[in-house]
Amino acid sequence: MGQPPGARGGKADGPRRRRGRRWAAAGSAVLAAAVLAGCGAEAAGPPTLNFYTPADGATQYAQAAEDCTTAAGGRYTIAQQTLPKGADDQRLQLARRLVAGDTSVDIVGIDVTWTAEFAKAGWLEKFPPAVRSQVEQGTLAGPLETGTYQGDLWAAPLNTNTQILWYRSDLVPTPPTTWDEMIQMSEALQQRGLPSYIEVQGAQYEGLTVWFNTLVNSAGSQIVDENGKVLIAEQPGAGDAERAAAIMKRVASSPASDPSLSVAKENDGRLAMEAGTAAFQINYPFVYASINTPPPDGGGGGTFIDEQGKPAATDTGRQVVDVFKWAPYPSVNPGEPARVTIGGLNLGVSSTSLNKDLAFEAVQCLRNRENQLRNAVDGGVPPTLEALYSDPSFQQEYPAWQAIKESLDNASVRPKTPAYQSISIVISDLLNPPAEIDPAAVPAELADQIVRAQNSEGLVP
Repeated sequence: MGQPPGARGGKADGPRRRRGRRWAAAGSAVLAAAVLAGCGAEAAGPPTLNFYTPADGATQYAQAAEDCTTAAGGRYTIAQQTLPKGADDQRLQLARRLVAGDTSVDIVGIDVTWTAEFAKAGWLEKFPPAVRSQVEQGTLAGPLETGTYQGDLWAAPLNTNTQILWYRSDLVPTPPTTWDEMIQMSEALQQRGLPSYIEVQGAQYEGLTVWFNTLVNSAGSQIVDENGKVLIAEQPGAGDAERAAAIMKRVASSPASDPSLSVAKENDGRLAMEAGTAAFQINYPFVYASINTPPPDGGGGGTFIDEQGKPAATDTGRQVVDVFKWAPYPSVNPGEPARVTIGGLNLGVSSTSLNKDLAFEAVQCLRNRENQLRNAVDGGVPPTLEALYSDPSFQQEYPAWQAIKESLDNASVRPKTPAYQSISIVISDLLNPPAEIDPAAVPAELADQIVRAQNSEGLVP
């Protein structure tokens, strides 16, 4: 189904389908040569639009480039170029090219967290009103928000990603609707000697920032607004930040907690659920594909479980996959939907491109219905076009599509600020390990560190 985020909300360590898995990396020597070549004169004839994408999903993106080249009828060619696997390395390579004025960069696949930074730096071309109108038609509001900054559209959503609740129906016939309920259920299971862990991303990295951002937004506030104002330093923002931190501390310090929570990432939660030790898992849709995929690429149904639901050493005829279910992300406020932080990949037009008008046209093709459906089915990333969620072929591939769609309909985004990378680092540093959080101190201390990060003051952890 889906894939985990990391910086890409946004990638993590989860397994991939065999279809579409192609890894590529670009060395520094190759980068230097490409930058120099890109700044030279362009050959005569129909232009070539270079389309830079992450390594994950490169096969699908290359096929989209081929199809859209055919659709262009000879007016231009789209050449898919693969960036390194890691999100930080992707960002660095693009930044170097764009700062160098590389005219061979036309269309860039950028993480949803980079929009404000790239726009502020002048690396992206603002979408013209007519093109923006076309992008907005039929695109989900949450993903669309990730491509905007200061009221303008800088990137068109290609795919998205969101978390939902995955749980064991043999242990919890009725899933929890709030974090309080889930913690109480977890502790009740632990008292009975049954699997009880709540798996969530507690390691010191982007996943921890995403957890905190989701809880703060679900409580009713934001961390930072588009103008850089820190909202969690004031009431009610301070109260919502304290509530979010308190939930994180309760999960991590509960007697039913996973002892390794402070170093857990998306893939660790997947493995704990497949091993039969977790009752709940907050994670991305990729976990469904994993547990239903044979080894070595997947969990092969997970461990065998006995009548009580405990892991069994022998074949009992029942596996975790038989009781693996999903539900909406737990709320902070009873009766109100959670506002889950979404990830994804957006398409922008480089400000250094010599063919911006054609690049905007190509972006529309690259993110059309056919290409987004292929990305979803073959690449495991949810689409951003609302109409696809009623498509039978999509629904068949994504049995949890309704929970995913509900999450996207109530989505929140990460702070839209050029300083986001630094802000994420200070948040994950302050809140790790989660069991040692002082909730009352979080609003003021975090606000101070965010201001310092925005002003490039002090040392980033």
